[in-house]
Amino acid sequence: MGVAVSGGADSVALLRLLESTREELGITLVVVHFDHRLRAAESDADAQFAAELARAGGLEFVVDREDVAATAAKHKWNLEDAARRLRYAFFERVVQEGRATRIAVAHTADDQAETVLAHLLRGTGPTGLGGIYPVVGAIVRPLLGERREALRDYLRGLGQTWREDSTNLDVRRMRAKIRSRLVPLLERDFSPNVTSHLAGLAELAREEEAFWTALVEDRYRALVQARDATLSIRVSDLLSPMKLFLEASRNEQKGDKAQPLRALTERLIRRLYQEVRGSRQGLTVAHVGQVIHLASESSSGHRVELPGGIIVERVFDDLLLSEERRMRRRPEAGEAPAREPRYQHVVTLSARGDTSVSVPELKRRFCLKVIDWPIGERDTKRQDATLDLERLRAPLVLRNWRPGDAYRARGRREMQKIKRMFLARRVPMRDRAGWPVLESAGRVAWARGMPPADEFCADEGTRVGVVIEEERL
Repeated sequence: MGVAVSGGADSVALLRLLESTREELGITLVVVHFDHRLRAAESDADAQFAAELARAGGLEFVVDREDVAATAAKHKWNLEDAARRLRYAFFERVVQEGRATRIAVAHTADDQAETVLAHLLRGTGPTGLGGIYPVVGAIVRPLLGERREALRDYLRGLGQTWREDSTNLDVRRMRAKIRSRLVPLLERDFSPNVTSHLAGLAELAREEEAFWTALVEDRYRALVQARDATLSIRVSDLLSPMKLFLEASRNEQKGDKAQPLRALTERLIRRLYQEVRGSRQGLTVAHVGQVIHLASESSSGHRVELPGGIIVERVFDDLLLSEERRMRRRPEAGEAPAREPRYQHVVTLSARGDTSVSVPELKRRFCLKVIDWPIGERDTKRQDATLDLERLRAPLVLRNWRPGDAYRARGRREMQKIKRMFLARRVPMRDRAGWPVLESAGRVAWARGMPPADEFCADEGTRVGVVIEEERL
């Protein structure tokens, strides 16, 4: 197990406690130290102190150094945020390299209380009240229930020294100001037990979050569909993810129009966003509200743009989430519009065997399978979509849909435009331009997902049929 030792009292106490119990726990210890290079000679002295502790205990010492200030300036990060990112990236590398299976970090109950206060002051929701988690991946925090002063008393009893970080006294930083001013004020004027109360609140919030996480995952798996890096969910499912409970709540409220399960809808939106983007970074309460408005008030064709290039689009009764770069890019000012996916492939069929046509524009391959007719009972599901080989005439062309395309579908008395079929089947506008159509001697014989043209359909007089199947390239 790796022990993150900064040289401060908390981390030194953690090391000494683990040293005293390692045989009982059956663990091997490794001291890991990250030098932020923020305090010049002081930082060097901290690293030397941590190295001496490791040497005194006969432990392996792993150290890394990075210029946190330069990295923060480069990426326009807050200094504390940059330090945390780089420090935990180092811990992750130590684990990935196999030098430790876990990294123990010395956060205390005092750190927990300060974190909850910091979140409250910056603005947070129930999730933020959970503060610091005891276990996150390979990071463990065994001292999260201990008070800072108790650890110092423990070190004094051992005669063990530690290092003091001078930046902890810099009240220009929020954490230092909370520690040195706000917490003492609350303990003196409001409650001497404020730290333990805040730590207890964080524990309760984490328990609530565990429940919500399990519920959201259950609803996500039940209601969300994934296709080609796009997530889709029915509007009704998003707004009422637990319909039975919602109906019961409405009955109790006697007509109240409030949404008692809006909290679940909001969390489901955040879960969808995280799945598409990979994190929830940048997603605010206002963004979540925009998505809810799109689902509850807007019509098909409207969309919302979220941070990170994530697009939420209303397509009839569904919401689709995807990355902007995966959608058809809108032209910039003065730029020529992007070309629609136009294609045209001549198809040559033989009396026996299959013919494959690849359409790179759609990233699809279409297979025209020649089958014996009449078909067996097991293949009756193909009957309504089978063409008669002898009725198809050259040139046989697989191409994209064009405005004006129309034909008389099987079972209908009149011609109908494919555009009207799109509307009836709720085909999204963005998918129509490249929609595949099979043309026989200038007449539409087949269109993806639609009944084929009646004049080309297989019937009782058919001897050889043709079935069109589709797969990804």
